[in-house]
Amino acid sequence: MMYRRLTATASACALAATLATAHAAPAQATYPGDPGRIAFGMTDTTGRHIYAARPDGSGLSQLTSGPYADLCPAYSASGRRIVFCSNRSGAFEIWSMSANGRDLRQLTSVASASFPDFSPDGSHIVFDGQLPGDSSDAVFVMNSDGSGLHRLTSGSGNNDYPAWSPDGRRIAFISDRTGVEQVFVMRADGAHATQLTFAPIAHDESPDWRPDGRQIAYAQGNPGVDEKIWVMNSDGSHPHQITFGTADDFGPVWSPDGRHLAFLRDFGNGDRPVMITTARGADVHRLADPNHTAHQFVPAWQPLGGDGAQGDG
Repeated sequence: MMYRRLTATASACALAATLATAHAAPAQATYPGDPGRIAFGMTDTTGRHIYAARPDGSGLSQLTSGPYADLCPAYSASGRRIVFCSNRSGAFEIWSMSANGRDLRQLTSVASASFPDFSPDGSHIVFDGQLPGDSSDAVFVMNSDGSGLHRLTSGSGNNDYPAWSPDGRRIAFISDRTGVEQVFVMRADGAHATQLTFAPIAHDESPDWRPDGRQIAYAQGNPGVDEKIWVMNSDGSHPHQITFGTADDFGPVWSPDGRHLAFLRDFGNGDRPVMITTARGADVHRLADPNHTAHQFVPAWQPLGGDGAQGDG
């Protein structure tokens, strides 16, 4: 099983075993447009809930509530809806809601499900998880209303963190089928899986496509120790590191205009905020954590292109 960072809510410790094998966060592929709000999971006094803030950190708002772990947000291309993973039904499943937190709907009922991502046209959702009896994670796709569930990956190993390409033709994901977690890309129907990274070190949460489809951001390094954010061309060429330092960086997501990346930085001792940096790794700063005490989870960036939706559901 891959290294995972979903954790139980303080009031739902009985789910710890489930949460150890199904972890949190994003946001996945973004789409061309103006940058809207950034959604992310965050620990608060009652659980782990999805919050959203403007890219400058202002306007922080809570979107979900209750004694649950609500994590893994991803916006639709219109910016009007969010899909996410939650244990509010007992096990981690895929849910959807309007971008202001209303109209909650449970979409899956499987053994475990996490890291959903909308197709660019909004008609389908891809995610990773397990069906009853499965011993490893697979990538699945379904209609946006939860119908038509179909497995895209097969064979040995875990396949996780799927992210749809902006043109809808390909899906990037992480697989340990070769023994070490690497970034792969497959066609949207699951065919022709191609390995893109080959460094003999883990590649963890989670790959994300630049809105023009030319690059993929990902995390590389020892999970929980020295992961950093890397960027490569979408064919796997020219991999290069863009974050540095002693903290653990993972969960990158592109801004809809392709100029910035949001990601998680784990300083240890519970200090784990969402950070913002330029596409070249400059001007790294915290999003919305003024007291330097937040324990946050992988972000998603709302696109406001297309119909200009403000995400009011």
